[in-house]
Amino acid sequence: MLCIRPERTARALALTAVLAMAAGSMGALLPLPVQAQSAPAVRGLPDFTELVDAVGPSVVNIRTMEKADGNASSDGPDEDMLEFFRRFGIPIPNTPRPRGQRPGNPQEQPRGVGSGFILTADGYVMTNAHVVDGADEVVVTLTDKREFKARIIGADKRSDVAVVKIDASGLPAVKIGDVTRLKVGEWVMAIGSPFGLDNTVTAGIVSAKQRDTGDYLPFIQTDVAINPGNSGGPLLNMRGEVVGINSQIYSRSGGFMGISFAIPIDEAMRVSDQLRATGRVSRGRIGVQIEPVTKDVADAMGLAKTEGALVRAVEVGSPAQKAGIEAGDVITRYDGKTVEKVSDLPRMVGNTKPGTRTTVTVMHRGSARDLTITIAEVPSDGEASASASDTKPHGEAPSADAKQWGLSVAALTAEQARELNVKGGVRVVGATGPSARAGLRVDDVIIAVGNAEVRTVKDFDAALAKADKKKPLNVLFRRGEWAQYTLIRPER
Repeated sequence: MLCIRPERTARALALTAVLAMAAGSMGALLPLPVQAQSAPAVRGLPDFTELVDAVGPSVVNIRTMEKADGNASSDGPDEDMLEFFRRFGIPIPNTPRPRGQRPGNPQEQPRGVGSGFILTADGYVMTNAHVVDGADEVVVTLTDKREFKARIIGADKRSDVAVVKIDASGLPAVKIGDVTRLKVGEWVMAIGSPFGLDNTVTAGIVSAKQRDTGDYLPFIQTDVAINPGNSGGPLLNMRGEVVGINSQIYSRSGGFMGISFAIPIDEAMRVSDQLRATGRVSRGRIGVQIEPVTKDVADAMGLAKTEGALVRAVEVGSPAQKAGIEAGDVITRYDGKTVEKVSDLPRMVGNTKPGTRTTVTVMHRGSARDLTITIAEVPSDGEASASASDTKPHGEAPSADAKQWGLSVAALTAEQARELNVKGGVRVVGATGPSARAGLRVDDVIIAVGNAEVRTVKDFDAALAKADKKKPLNVLFRRGEWAQYTLIRPER
């Protein structure tokens, strides 16, 4: 038993009273109890289970078959690797024909595997064009294990979007989301068949938007794990809406490295609507080659900002030439919309129906002007422009200024001017040093130097004499059927 002495008890009580009084007088200086301090709110990680249950049945597996002539072996690459080989440009290896197989006997063999999702309850399915490209047979497998042979409604290689149709009804269609509401850092989820593993779910965040990796598409970049076989599957937001089609990965090894790209669903839907209506996609064109407006270009042309699309070349007879657009112009607005960067223009024009009349604003030699242009249709692949004449006149002795820029030129004959449909100009008969680095070559026809029109060798020499030898020199020239623009940078 613990014994407590009375005198110690009294002293202890007195000390306790003193401390209590001190605490009362200095309470404002003492820290609050830990449990009384407010802790910051902690948000939990998202739960994807409800999304998977809701959207999973709308995602399909797509297998493609092709007819072999009996010369390839069935023990070659398995089907989950075939799509990878094709997507990343790796040659598909050929293997010896197994014994007993007759040469030249067409047989169905696996070609590739991919993903897709149901657009409509009556069986329209969206996927990537590269998933079904070249397939002789397409097989769609639903999550309930039902299989259907699908027919390809249409495939557009430029956007990598395809639509196939299966004969079924009452299917669970996806909900289409609004890409404009998608934010960088937002959680997203992918469902697909990587390496043939059906209904695999991966998740991550949006890493970037409007990522320019193609002519017509501003991709959505994510860190969602995407691998061969995921192609064509949906990218979903947390509301269970499709915001993109998983299409590409950035990889040095062939496997996932944390960077994936998805086609924005609004762009894909525009393509799919045309595919379902006509089986093909019609795009607009104006017949120009463009490049970014760099600081050197802006300084050389007297522009305040590095915005717009610099017209590097104009096709002869194109809508752009007929409207008055010239190489060296900078297109700043299209159909009333600002062209902020060079990649904006191909998408704006491509999404315009051929035959439409619209307005473009260009900066032409320091002044803005509005031009009316009639949009033409993108020609089929493989069409080429006519080449230039092969005649090579002898050049005159170059001036000191021309030597500094590495140029030797000769006068055009009247016949040559008629062939090229130009009012004048000088033909390049020698391009070395700065001019060669700028891309000029023999037989190019220079028609303007430093924003000054050139019709004769005298005009050419006069324009060079006025040029600032320490700044890039802008040159407008013709090569074949195209008028082009370049900057010759002085020697350092």
